[in-house]
Amino acid sequence: MRWLVTGGGGMLATDLARRADGEVVAPKRADLDIRDPAAVREWVLGHRPDVVVNCAAWTGVDDAERHEDEALAVNGHAVRELAARSAEAGARFIQISTDYVFPGDAREPVPENAATAPLNAYGRTKLAGERAALEHGGHVVRTAWLYGAAGPNFVRTMIRLAGERDTVDVVDDQHGQPTWTADLADQVIRLVRGSAPPGIYHGTNAGRTTWCGLAREVFTLLGADPGRVRPVSSAAFPRPARRPAFSVLSHERWAEAGLPAMRDWREALHAAWPALRP
Repeated sequence: MRWLVTGGGGMLATDLARRADGEVVAPKRADLDIRDPAAVREWVLGHRPDVVVNCAAWTGVDDAERHEDEALAVNGHAVRELAARSAEAGARFIQISTDYVFPGDAREPVPENAATAPLNAYGRTKLAGERAALEHGGHVVRTAWLYGAAGPNFVRTMIRLAGERDTVDVVDDQHGQPTWTADLADQVIRLVRGSAPPGIYHGTNAGRTTWCGLAREVFTLLGADPGRVRPVSSAAFPRPARRPAFSVLSHERWAEAGLPAMRDWREALHAAWPALRP
């Protein structure tokens, strides 16, 4: 099987390139800027992959508030071109999306078919990418709270701060699912191997916690006192873009496709720890 994974060098793309079987090409932005239709056509129609996974994205949530058109060019318009060329090449197309397409006001895990209503520009641009992928018969895998060995992320920040500060203030009123990129890579591979039908899937580790709860688990794994992590509200860290308060996603679509959902977030973090710890 031939894979084209855009956004090479990122956490998820790196894990996909390492774990997928067959021939994997994972160009970085310097090699493939997905905003360039000619380059997209050359890479997709030239390499003729069996699967295209789009991990390239404008991920600066706060920057998107000031530069929504630029973010849309990457997260929306470019996805439409990439999905169209993938369909032309006969390749399965998988778009990586986000929990930010939801308003974050739910009280129970959010199903794949729930109404979307993004709170911020980033969410709006990613929703445009979802629609483009689905229009061309693609798969959308929504994920959230990613961490991994190949890039900066919240878990690594907490590891660093544990060695630098006596206490750390962390938001405790945002709920979600920390997700290991290696687990998500394996799930995407299962989706492809299992011939799951096109549509929307929620690719997050199971369970739920808050950023504070995740930070305390990191401190525990370090052998540090988790009480050094102090819970605060989101108001303590005002940001240009609003964040959803509730980002816990449900995973029913995997069962419908005959595939297992991803394991609990705490179990995944413990498995990832050897690759993350200092």
